[in-house]
Amino acid sequence: MHRLLTPRFAIAWMVSLFSGLAFFLFVHFPRFLEDLGASEAQIGLIIGSTALSAIAVRPQLGRELDRRGRRPILLLGGAANSAVLALYLTVESLGPWLFMIRILHGFGVALAFTAIFTYAADLVPESKRTQGLALFGVSGLLPVALGGIIGDFVLGHWGFDGLFLASLAFGLSGLGLSTFLPESSTPAGRRSQVSFVRPLLQRDLLPLWWLSLVFALSLNAYFTFLRTFVDQSGIGSVSGFFAAYAGTAMLLRVVGGWVPDRVGAKRVLYPAMVVFAAGFVVLSTASTGSSIMIAGALCGTGHAYAFPILYALSFGRAGRTDRGSASAIFTGLFDLGTLVGGPLLGALVTWFGYSSMFLAAAAWVVAGSFLFSLWEGDIGHRRQARTTPVSLG
Repeated sequence: MHRLLTPRFAIAWMVSLFSGLAFFLFVHFPRFLEDLGASEAQIGLIIGSTALSAIAVRPQLGRELDRRGRRPILLLGGAANSAVLALYLTVESLGPWLFMIRILHGFGVALAFTAIFTYAADLVPESKRTQGLALFGVSGLLPVALGGIIGDFVLGHWGFDGLFLASLAFGLSGLGLSTFLPESSTPAGRRSQVSFVRPLLQRDLLPLWWLSLVFALSLNAYFTFLRTFVDQSGIGSVSGFFAAYAGTAMLLRVVGGWVPDRVGAKRVLYPAMVVFAAGFVVLSTASTGSSIMIAGALCGTGHAYAFPILYALSFGRAGRTDRGSASAIFTGLFDLGTLVGGPLLGALVTWFGYSSMFLAAAAWVVAGSFLFSLWEGDIGHRRQARTTPVSLG
């Protein structure tokens, strides 16, 4: 039986952790933009601009992951990400230079995160794929919890220059560890007929792409706007929400990461999406710090299972020579969610307020999950199972 936890898995886990810390310190970035005079709608647009280059590079990224292998893309992504983090120290005002940095940041993040998650999916045994990806995903959840806390501490002592330097240090740490990882796949070669479009349009992957986009867009409700919501309302704290969010998600993945593989992935996925939506409903009515933390725990519960299940299902349904492209598509949907969700949810905040925006996010998750169940045929199959007579022969 293949081992789940190996030295390579541990190193890749640490690479993801440091890369995640470099990224999630930017949960405080909306305050930086607010200090520069940006409105909620402008904040959403600036945050969303990062996704432009990330989306644009996905087709070629997916093909190169399958042709060249995971390691070269991982190293290139870590180097590009570290270089652009240093550029934030040069930002002094809103304008084209800031947008350029955000676009370059999207390029580096796309390469680094897609490569490391594809690498991890290569390592885990097929029979434990969801559990393995759930455990690997803890390396991405720890930064969610620590990003707010570390960011608050750094900002309190050294301001945003200190925050950008801390992010750079984490990025360089991840890059350094990446050099110890050997190739995890058998590259198809430059002349191979790999395809980005094939998994993109594969019939049984289309509903998974849809639900992944639904999930990705809704994440912006708190990753982009919780900072300004807390600042303006005076309710709770960013660190409290994300500590509850990540703490709950990590606990569930460590203790119950095996559940989807044994019970059934979609039997866990649907309740997870409902609980995820419930977190937004609680945010819409939050009036105390404890209610903010309850919302964080509910959203974290949904995230704990939804992300690894969606990724494991998409990776498993893709052909072996298309899995780099499938990973690029899956992670790219989160960039698309940021590109669309940031400005859209920012506009809802501007027009109707934070409460209505959180409720709209909850409704979007529920409606999107229902459409997914119809697309997959789950509702029809269950109805048929109940009405089909039992044969005693």
